[in-house]
Formats: sequence, C-alpha cells, structure tokens
Amino acid sequence: MKAVIPVAGAGTRLRPLTYTQPKPLIPVAGKPIISFILDQLIEIGINEFVFIIGYLGEKIRNYVDKAYPDIKRDYIIQEDRLGSGHAIWTARELLKDAGEIYIFFGDIIVDANFKKIMNSDHSVLCVKKVDDPREYGVVEYNRNGKVDRVVEKPKIPKSNMAMVGFYKIKEVHQLIDALEFNIKHNIRSNGEFPLTDAMMRMIEHDVLFSTVEVDNWFNCGKKEVLLDTNAIFLARSGFASDDLPAYDNSIVIQPVSIGKNCKITNSIIGPHVTIGDNARINRAIVRDSILGNYAHIKEVILQRSVVGNDTAITGLRQSLNIGDNTEIDFSLPKS
Repeated sequence: MKAVIPVAGAGTRLRPLTYTQPKPLIPVAGKPIISFILDQLIEIGINEFVFIIGYLGEKIRNYVDKAYPDIKRDYIIQEDRLGSGHAIWTARELLKDAGEIYIFFGDIIVDANFKKIMNSDHSVLCVKKVDDPREYGVVEYNRNGKVDRVVEKPKIPKSNMAMVGFYKIKEVHQLIDALEFNIKHNIRSNGEFPLTDAMMRMIEHDVLFSTVEVDNWFNCGKKEVLLDTNAIFLARSGFASDDLPAYDNSIVIQPVSIGKNCKITNSIIGPHVTIGDNARINRAIVRDSILGNYAHIKEVILQRSVVGNDTAITGLRQSLNIGDNTEIDFSLPKS
C-alpha cells in the first residue's frame, strides 16, 4: 500500500499566516496537521508515502524527514497548481505500480473507521453530510444507493454528501488513465483539473466506488475551523500538556498545549490554547488561540487568534491572524 499526500497548496484563506508557514505544518493541539495524517496512515500499516509539494515545500520536506525518518518517502514538485487531479497526475510514475493507493489531502483531519475503509472490496470515497455542498465535490447516489456520479462544486447540488479529501483507490491504472485523458484533452472544471472529474470518468467506465461516512471532518483551511479544531482536540485525552512547570505569577486554565522552553509571567493562559516552543508571554491573557514558536506576547488580551512563528505583539485587544516574522506594537505613544 502506498499513500499520496498533496501539500502543494498556497493556503490563501489563512493568509498572512501561510505566506511563510505551509498550512500542513500549522499546529493543532500542539501537533502539526500533517502529523495527524501520517500517524493515522502509519497505524494502519502504510509506510510508503509520496508527498506532492510546491509552495514552501522545503519546509514540509524538512519536517517530514526529521520527524518521520523511518518511513519510505518521495517528493514530487507540482510546478503549476492546476488542481487536485493535476497534483496526483504529477506523481503518476511513482504510483503506477502500486496495488492500491490512499490519497489524503494535507490540510484535513478526520475521525474515521480506517479498518472499514481498508477492508472494502471497492475503491472508497470518504464523505460527510454538509449544510452547503456547493463548496465541495459531492457524491450522488442512484435509487439503489450506489454511487452514480461525483460532481465538483455543483451550482445546484443533488446531494449533500461531500467528499472530505480522503480516498482509497484500487484501480490505480484506471485513475492515471482518467487523469491523463482529462489533461491531454484539457477537460477542466472551474479552470482546473480536479480529482473529482477523473473519478467520474472512472465511474463512466464501470469502476465501482463505495462510500464511508467519516465520524468527524476538520477542514482546517479557515481560521475559525482551525481554532475550533484546536479546542476539540485539546479537550481529548493525550493532547493537552500535563506536568507543566509553575510559571511565574501566572494561571494556566486547561486544556492547553505549551511547548518547550516557554517563559510565561504575570499572565492567564487558557483554556484551549496551543503555544509553540520558546514563546515569551508577559502580562497577557490568552484564550482560544494558537501561538507559534518564538512568539513574543506582552500586555495583550488575545482571543480567537492565530499568531505565527517569530512574532512580537505588544499592547492589543483584538482577534488576529498573523503570519511569521511579524512585529506589531499597538501600545500608545509616550507623552
């Protein structure tokens, strides 16, 4: 078994944070998003991975090489971001000899029955019911409950079952052929080559897909979803920090995840806060937020905020989404 993980996206909906930090490396409950994916796939026995990288790809490569030295891994660069199908097509030479592949997009976290997915006799589309399917690829069923069509971002949806970005493909050659056909004949949807269109072509050629509804789907491409996901996982067993040191004149309200070598003084931290390594926090109140490594926070009240690495903030009460290597000073000028 082999897994392919597309992580070439620019993360535009999380800018400016993602100008310098690739979205899959943003921490949720003290753990990068991509680690949730890799840990789940390794647990079910997958140890061969193909990462499709692009924007800030070297940071992803450096992280995976350091954190997962024992997995077999290859990296393919998607020079032009022409859609999810095009991303998979760029890795076709590394996938063509695989008996089956798992495709897992690098900005999502799911709770799912992985054994059910693995044991399915057919290729699998993981799905979740959503209120507004127009933003997603959706699955349509026939009257017998079988997968009849898959449609990318339909203007008038006929189903509310959205594909979550996790797939098992048994017919690898048919997938590659479908991708090749669409790209060769320039068959696009919304200007791109989505994976959905290739799977629809497979369905038209009698490939059978089953669906597995995931228990939870965390699509971490938006700030509010990212913060909600952080809070949910911090409340789960094994994610919040325990045995924290006694920070100077400070109160920590669990659940929180606080990294190594942090200095916190005269502050209230939590609940639902993730703080990276080597942060410095003084005379601050921080709740429901994510702070990156080496963040320096002073005399602020932060809530529902995402703050990047190497960021300094002084004197503020606001909700922020700030990228790396930023310095902001909202303190009043001295008279």
